[in-house]
Amino acid sequence: MTEAQLLSGKTVSESVYKSLIPRISDLKENSITPGLAAVLVGDDPASNVYVRNKTKRFEKLGLFTDTIKLSSDTTEDELIKLIEQLNVDNRFHGILVQLPLPKAMDNQNVLLAINPKKDVDGFHPVNLGLLTAGTPSFIPCTPKGILRLLEHYNIETDGKNVVIVGRSNIVGRPMSILLSLKRNPGNATVTLCHTHTQNQKDITRSADILISATGIPGSISDQDISNDTVVIDVGINRVEDDSEKGYSIVGDVDYNSVIHKTSAITPVPGGVGPMTIAMLVENTIEAAESTLSK
Repeated sequence: MTEAQLLSGKTVSESVYKSLIPRISDLKENSITPGLAAVLVGDDPASNVYVRNKTKRFEKLGLFTDTIKLSSDTTEDELIKLIEQLNVDNRFHGILVQLPLPKAMDNQNVLLAINPKKDVDGFHPVNLGLLTAGTPSFIPCTPKGILRLLEHYNIETDGKNVVIVGRSNIVGRPMSILLSLKRNPGNATVTLCHTHTQNQKDITRSADILISATGIPGSISDQDISNDTVVIDVGINRVEDDSEKGYSIVGDVDYNSVIHKTSAITPVPGGVGPMTIAMLVENTIEAAESTLSK
């Protein structure tokens, strides 16, 4: 077997940012600076890292962003009132409410409060409905980033067997819809596995492309794939170890176990993660561009 191709999200995201610069300039010539409000409830470490990385990139591109940090004892009503204020604040073209929210909150109620035209995460039922109909408005950032990776590296999806492990509305479910649509990348035969799937190994071994989004470190090994599989590892898991930091970031896939069987694979970190932020930036710019026609 030839050495597996590394699908670098760092490389592809930089090309995305480069392509966005003229669009940002056009908006600024029209006195519009794309703006994003990020709402962070509680102190989830992974959420803090994501929002911090997002802020750095927005500032580097000369975009406007404001992170609103709320304590974990904030009520659902208080959060919804804040979102309603952000909906009518013209400084913000996009609103991101970082998940997971505290258990006392109903995610769906909170997401419903966001104006669909500012829902740059693509989680509002209106945007998920448009996606299901094959006419997406805002595509959720991680699935959109995966599509861009596949496109950049010319990985064929037409007629291929794609197996997705994990059925969340954030990754698995929208990813399954996108890859089954009559488009490129797309036109794949998609199987969605989850915690109640029987004989999962038999299914994953049939995959030409395997996408894992379980949040369980090392849950995919070489026993779960066949030779020459393309592996997209969405997992970003913090695992304690004896290093100076006291932890390492690993994916769902046991990288060292599968590398000899894959034709292409995303690293963790540096694979899907950078693409998620790049697509958040792109969605925010799209939201700002939509105001030009008004």
